[in-house]
Amino acid sequence: MAKGNGGNMAANADVLDRTWLERMAARVPDPVVLFILMYAMLFLATVFAGGMTFRLPGVDPATGAATQIERSILDMSETANLQWIFDNALVKNWLAYAHGLIGMLIVAMLGIGTAEGSGLFSVLLKLAGRHVNERLLPYVIVFAGILSNVAADAGYIVLIPLAAALYCAMGRNPLVGVAASFAGVSAGFGSNIIPATTSDLLIGIPTKDFALSQGVPWLSRLGVPLNEATMDYFYTCSLVFVFTFLGGWITNRFVAPRLEKLSWRAPEDAGDSSFEVSREELRDLVWAGAGLVVALAVIAFFGLGPLKGHFARNVILFVSFAFFMAGLFYGVKRGKYRAAQDVVAAMTKQVKDLAYMLVLTFFCFNFLAMLTYSGVGAYVTYSGVRAILAMNLESSPVLLLVAFIAMGSFVNLFVASLSAKWLMIGPIFIPMLYHVNQSLTPEVVCAAYRTSDPCTNIVTPVMTYAGVILMFCRRYRPQFTIGDLALMMAPYAGIFLAVSTTIMIAWFKLGIPFGF
Repeated sequence: MAKGNGGNMAANADVLDRTWLERMAARVPDPVVLFILMYAMLFLATVFAGGMTFRLPGVDPATGAATQIERSILDMSETANLQWIFDNALVKNWLAYAHGLIGMLIVAMLGIGTAEGSGLFSVLLKLAGRHVNERLLPYVIVFAGILSNVAADAGYIVLIPLAAALYCAMGRNPLVGVAASFAGVSAGFGSNIIPATTSDLLIGIPTKDFALSQGVPWLSRLGVPLNEATMDYFYTCSLVFVFTFLGGWITNRFVAPRLEKLSWRAPEDAGDSSFEVSREELRDLVWAGAGLVVALAVIAFFGLGPLKGHFARNVILFVSFAFFMAGLFYGVKRGKYRAAQDVVAAMTKQVKDLAYMLVLTFFCFNFLAMLTYSGVGAYVTYSGVRAILAMNLESSPVLLLVAFIAMGSFVNLFVASLSAKWLMIGPIFIPMLYHVNQSLTPEVVCAAYRTSDPCTNIVTPVMTYAGVILMFCRRYRPQFTIGDLALMMAPYAGIFLAVSTTIMIAWFKLGIPFGF
């Protein structure tokens, strides 16, 4: 089965088939250059706007009372702020950014490298390629991506490269797998079947403080006391099925047909494209299962024992350990791992692919840190608030919700963190929208926020994992750009946002409870 060669004919077809928008996207600078330019522009903007003040609603940390907190844009050229830039550039703003994302990614790759080097992935992917209906595969991948939200950010690190490898093994463009899984993982932060996920808590717990500290009753619009972990569960659960259907349909209808026209190359470690699996390979899968059972037993021991209550904080370690043990058992049985050095070599080979990501994240994460520290991110939120108030929408709760969703999606292009963005806009909109129209109770506003957040995450370069996703894409198409990534994901973003907004408004108008 052909894997999409990189010959001249295919390359010429790429050029001829591209629209003017795609050609423009291909001219977008490399993300490393892009973030260097954005960093410089942000620095200069703070020099000119430094000292500008604005007031945002907040909570007095001493008394807990509602108050107006004065914020200002910091001039990053001042001595103290320059010292902050240099003092934090290496550790806090890079290596420790997003709770140590780089470390988590490397650890995840250690386990994946062991499983891949053993040949386990190759066998599993061949089996999947033989038995999974290609038309249904995108639906399965999107659904898996949504559910991966239970394991925090593990979906970005684990599921996306696996989906790409699956398409590669099937002889299809791996970027299709990246697109479907990326859309599903991102959508998962706005929906899930399992209640009280990490994202539910990150939104719900602060919301209760925002409401009670500023005179907003902690009651639903039906007059029922709210539970901060499940107040939007019915709504977000319904979005699982909406996003799964839409994600699979968009992949088959729009994304896959365009991507299949592009050339791509299989990495050297991808193996052949044959779907033949020997009896010995099938038999030895029992050993992989045994390794997984051992891993799960160890995880259960720690999760229910010494690390009880700390499982969620260490989920990446546990996921990597499960891959490691399954790959180790299988590799030893197949004769791939005859000495410890063989295992180390497999892990090292996988980590080598992270070299570009390390360069990119140094500039990306330092830019995002300065955006928050300088106050420019908060000022973007402030400007959005003023724009909505200028529309005089007080008498129309539906228009207020649509405007709020649109504003949240726009701000998401600049501040992509789910919790950081909510901590900025939640204290403003929870009391403001309720006092403007008392049908806009906390769970309604939170549902609107959960509608806006996941959609535009996939088209902004400031999204924490944008560089990681780009790295996965470049394994198969080295010339892939950040503009190409945004264009690839644009159909998901636009349709997800339009449909989920419509459902949100219908839910509100019909008076259906958002949760319990």
